[in-house]
Amino acid sequence: MADSLQVYFTALAKIAQLLAGESDFQSTMETILVRLARLTGMKRGMISLYRRDLEQVHVDITYGIPDTSEPVYYRLGEGITGRVVATGRPIAIPRLDQEPLFLDRSGARREIDRSTLAFLCVPMKFAGQTVGALSVDRAAKGADLPGEIAFLEVVANLLAPRVHTRRVQEENARLREAIGRHGPMGTVVGNANSMRLVAEQIDQVAQTMTTVLITGETGTGKGLVASEIHYRSPRRDKPMTRLDCGAIPENLVESEIFGHQKGAFTGAIEKRIGKFELAQDGTIFLDEIGELPLASQVKLLRVLEEGEFERVGGGKTIKTNARVVIATNRDLEKEVAAGRFRSDLFYRLSVFPIHLPPLRERGADIILLADFFVQKLGEKMGCKISRIDSSALDMLISYHWPGNVRELQNCLERAMILATDGIIHGYQLPPSLQVAASGDESDPGAETGATFQSMVKAYEITLIVEALKKTRGNQTKAAKLLGTTKRVIQYKIINHGINYKKYSGVKVGK
Repeated sequence: MADSLQVYFTALAKIAQLLAGESDFQSTMETILVRLARLTGMKRGMISLYRRDLEQVHVDITYGIPDTSEPVYYRLGEGITGRVVATGRPIAIPRLDQEPLFLDRSGARREIDRSTLAFLCVPMKFAGQTVGALSVDRAAKGADLPGEIAFLEVVANLLAPRVHTRRVQEENARLREAIGRHGPMGTVVGNANSMRLVAEQIDQVAQTMTTVLITGETGTGKGLVASEIHYRSPRRDKPMTRLDCGAIPENLVESEIFGHQKGAFTGAIEKRIGKFELAQDGTIFLDEIGELPLASQVKLLRVLEEGEFERVGGGKTIKTNARVVIATNRDLEKEVAAGRFRSDLFYRLSVFPIHLPPLRERGADIILLADFFVQKLGEKMGCKISRIDSSALDMLISYHWPGNVRELQNCLERAMILATDGIIHGYQLPPSLQVAASGDESDPGAETGATFQSMVKAYEITLIVEALKKTRGNQTKAAKLLGTTKRVIQYKIINHGINYKKYSGVKVGK
């Protein structure tokens, strides 16, 4: 790149002009890389997107690099590009032949003398989060690396909002694909590796007769996975019956599962058909199997091994062809060790286990699920939510979600009722999320004063951040919007640790 500041200014003006146009992302970014090459002497360039779901950095737009049949990506922290995204800090390499971290996944420099090349890579940041990386290489001779890094950081700041939008669009597309692939209920929503494994396991087992054991904490969606297995099986047009073993009194469990004859016990005034008979040729889903009494466990084991049972008080053996899906939030191995669950039944159930991870371990899936629920609940409730603001997203991500996906859905439904401007704000989320985000979760006063203080703080941050976005980081204009003085806004910005500079390039969507 040339040393002349005039060259930099010209390049930035051209880039800003291109970004202000209506061209699609692909053509705009390709043109920008071409302009950088022509104006600054760049040899090759790459724009890479950070995929939060996979913790990988995918090369998306290139210049001077031959097309490859396979996608080029780096794991987070891998190579120069992966490290820049992981740390959020730029890296400049004076000579590529002296840098072992440089992997050249694209193969563009295999036939080139690397001693003649310098390599520069800078992070793209939007709203404080690294969304991708911009990397270039150029002739090593005469390179002003500090000056060129500073220039590329400015370019990256200009590109970051568009890159962020592209990433969100791709995540939404993957979400829609996941919903379409896994049935109308959208059971397996998410791109975390653990949820991809769940999706693969459902695909593998759905077409079989194998008994499935679904494990996971309360609220992780075990019942939905059971429905998905039935929906994707050849039995989809047959009945699916359900029973929560923990919700039925112990003396009535067997009657619910296997049925009973009239007069079998006090209160049995008529014959009852049990869940296994109702699910003939279909699927029976027994939830919270860990609550099943030991005596009933023996009879369930017989059904699984021999496919037959008798109604309570009856002598006729009934054959069943029902496919059995089981779920529990307990550690059945510990239950076996404690003598509360039969070991032979446990081993019979464990033929094909599927484990659902807790929401707190699913990373960026929280955002995907939030968008999914806002869309679905909006259709159901007849309200339209355009977006979830940054303070609310921070709270959703930082919260530990003891109630898992069910709690997230309930939380968003509450916020949607409170939303009056088509936006979910942080102060509209439950107090427990606001306390967690403020770091006061362990405070003894969190139930009273701490909760109120955190709600006020969340409300202030939301108002100030939204005003800064609308005014592109201009504190004077933000103060005017909020009906206060610049001095008050400056004090609040410092007090809440808000980085007003990062909003200087933000475009607020309608």
